[in-house]
Amino acid sequence: MLDAATEVASELGYDGTTIAQVSKRAGLPPTSIYWQFADKDEMIAAVIERSFQRWVTTIDLPTNQARIRALEIGRHVASALTRSPDFLRLGLKLALQRREKQPSGREIYLNARTVTHGQFATLVRDAAPELSDRGVDLIATYAISGADGIFVAREIDGDAVDFVALFELHARIVFGAAIEIVLADEAAATAR
Repeated sequence: MLDAATEVASELGYDGTTIAQVSKRAGLPPTSIYWQFADKDEMIAAVIERSFQRWVTTIDLPTNQARIRALEIGRHVASALTRSPDFLRLGLKLALQRREKQPSGREIYLNARTVTHGQFATLVRDAAPELSDRGVDLIATYAISGADGIFVAREIDGDAVDFVALFELHARIVFGAAIEIVLADEAAATAR
């Protein structure tokens, strides 16, 4: 049932997804879906939650020396998003929509992003313990924002985008140049 809901939501987005379409795709009567979920919003929230859990289990961030692991991190993130893209595909769509009453799946997605931000902040802190909390937050936010952009490029251009190479480059920039730039900015601000 959730597989069918994921497929339909990936194809049609939140607004285009209906219980009837999911029912048809799953080969189940609508009552079976309503037995599990009160409405479409609850069903999509479950799809987002499951896709995040799948993404979390597919990403295996290396724990060896912080700066040396940058290429590995890029490969692992690209691999996880290739195997479980629904978390970002559905989540970004919900996050970008502005409505009076937000779907609960949006909140689940935003909470998952907060968890992911914390994981990346830990990696940044390990790589550059001398960074301020603001610097760590800035770099973790930059890392996630860049990953979003690479994912969107892949969604638009498909296999023409070398997903792994772009994530490796992004990780190297984050764990190299970005940290150096923020450290230099912090040193300059302290010197003033």
